[in-house]
This record gives sequence, structure tokens and C-alpha cells, in this order.
Amino acid sequence: MGRTNRLSAVAVVPQGLEAAAGDELSALGAHAVKPGRRAVSFQADMACLYRLHLQARLPFRLLRQVARFPCQGRDDLYDGIRQALDWERWLHPSMTFRVDVTGTAPGLNHSHFTALQVKNALVDAQRDLWGERSSIDLDDPDLSLHLHLGRGEAQLSLDGSGGSLHRRGYRAAMGAAPLKENLAAGLIRLTGWDGSQPLVDPCCGSGVLLIEAALAALQQAPGVERRFALEGWADFQPDLWDRETDRARQRRRGDLTLPPLLGIEADPTIADQARANVDAAGLSGVIRICTGAFSDHPLPEGPGVLVCNPPYGQRIGDEAELEALYRELGNYAKGQAKGWTFWLLSGNRNLTGALRLKAEQRIPVSNGGIDCRWLHYDIR
Repeated sequence: MGRTNRLSAVAVVPQGLEAAAGDELSALGAHAVKPGRRAVSFQADMACLYRLHLQARLPFRLLRQVARFPCQGRDDLYDGIRQALDWERWLHPSMTFRVDVTGTAPGLNHSHFTALQVKNALVDAQRDLWGERSSIDLDDPDLSLHLHLGRGEAQLSLDGSGGSLHRRGYRAAMGAAPLKENLAAGLIRLTGWDGSQPLVDPCCGSGVLLIEAALAALQQAPGVERRFALEGWADFQPDLWDRETDRARQRRRGDLTLPPLLGIEADPTIADQARANVDAAGLSGVIRICTGAFSDHPLPEGPGVLVCNPPYGQRIGDEAELEALYRELGNYAKGQAKGWTFWLLSGNRNLTGALRLKAEQRIPVSNGGIDCRWLHYDIR
């Protein structure tokens, strides 16, 4: 397919996972992939854009750019929005919409005010055409618009997801400080775990690291069971969408037997939540959740990979108690996991000192606004 058929788009991703997300997008067929800050810009034809919605694990959102125009203030914005798309085709008054804004321009410093200007331009265009206007729906709009202002320019995009892509649908039950699914998928990707060795999470919480690891190894597409906003776009191609959906479904490796995936959780209520999540993800035969202290559970035959997102003391836990937990984790790794690799998400440098281990790598990531490090240890 020629370059003329390519769309420009942006994937919004967790901070720290930009390079990993770029690799994922490239592997799924995206072109001109360029990681930025919390975003990856790329080009794709429509089949690839559909494929990314269905199969990509790391993005929060995929934004398809539909217009760019110079913007030095309110008047430029109003005129540019009215001309950005054939609104008669894209936004009938029977449809609802929402507008999200990032960035600033002269006289457009507040995202809420800027979104109001975009809305006014759209409803004025509708009134001129039909004598009536659309309603705003922040929760489940028919058309989700995203405006980015910066460097004297406005970029208008359509959000194809209709709700954040990190929500996979298997997780009704969440612990007190849940790790988002797309961040968990990215952290697993950074470990290089490929489904050939045992994977153990000694503080597994709601089980999300193990679930995302198993789904990736089985190549189970995260988006095949959900509905997307792009299915309501004016230029939606149902046949192409069906083809990409079938392709995503067929990638699942039903023939693959994974090595042991084991989660250990001290709190029985949270362990039950993890089991419910594993069940909902269709992985009850793949991941085993044990209740109790990790020190009571021997590891499977190794070598393997330990992954862990223990409490940091910011949302859960008392620092003195947590120091003892980290000391035990370090002792567990050194005592039981010789020859294994150990990856731990740390939001508190004081606590990781208690592990008494030397990190080979420290990868900065943001977890729900907390500045963290994904720490890699080789246990010798």
C-alpha cells in the first residue's frame, strides 16, 4: 500500500515505556515510529490502525490525526475546527461528542476554555447545516475528539478507543493500589520473558503482572472482545475490521503449554481477587495463585524470572513494616532463586536498600503519577 494511504497517528503510553511501545507498534506494522514523552508518533494505513487497536498492549489511547492548521489564538482555532473535517458526514446532531485538549496557544491557556471554543465551532457548524446540535457526553460519546496545541499549530485527532485501552475487561477485582494492565504488559516486555521459563510473583496482589505475561505469551489480543469508538467513524470499513479481528483471534496460541506461572499473596481476600481475575482472563489452567507468605512457597525448577510490585509506603503500608518485607524479599531471592533474574517495581529508594541486592538496570517509569524504577537484579 502506498505512502499516500497512510494516516498520521499518536499512541499515548505510560511514561518510561515509550521505546518499548515504539517496538510494539513497529512489530504490528506501523511506520515512521518516533517515541516522544508519554507518546509515540507513527504512520499507518487503516488496516494497521485497526490492528493496533485490537492487538497493541502498551497504549492508553490511539489518536488518528485528521487536521493540522496554524493556530495563534481563538479565531484561528474556531475557523480551523470548522474546516478540519466534513462535519456533515462526521457529526450528525443525533450523535454525542466530547473534546479533550492538551497544550496551549496565545489566549488558549486553559484546556476547559479551549475545549469550549472547539465545541462552539462544532455546534455553530451543525446549526448552520441542520438547525440543531449534538449533545456532549463525557462518558460514552459517539465521537471523541482530541486537540493538541503547540508551536503555533493545532492538531485535531479522533480517539479510536472510546475508553482507555488499558482496561482489558478481566479485572472486576482490584487491590488498593492497582497496576494498570498496559503498564504491567510493558514491564513484562522489558524483562524479556518469552514464555520459556517459570515466572513467579511473590507479592502478586490482583495478579496483573502474571495475567499480562500469560496473555502476551499466548498472543491473545487484548481488544477482540470490546467495542471501539472507531466503529462509529464515518469512514469505518466493516470488512477490513472483520478481517483484522479474525486475524487477531487466530494469533492466539492454543497449542502452547507454558511453564509454571505462580502468584503468591499473603492476604486471603486479595488472593481470591487474583483468582477471580485469572478466571475472568480465561487463564485458570495457566496461572496458579497461592495464599500465604512467599517464604513458605518453594520456587519451581529454575532458572526463571521473579517479578514483583510490592507496596512502596505511599498508598499502602507502613515504612518500618515494609522494610522488613523488602528484607525478606531479598533473602528469599538470594536463598531460593540462584540463577534467576528478579525484577522489582520500586517507588521508594529507602525500601529497596533493604533488599541488599545490587541492581543491574534501573528503568524509570511512572506508575499512577509515582516516579518509580523497574529494577533488574541477577541472583547469583
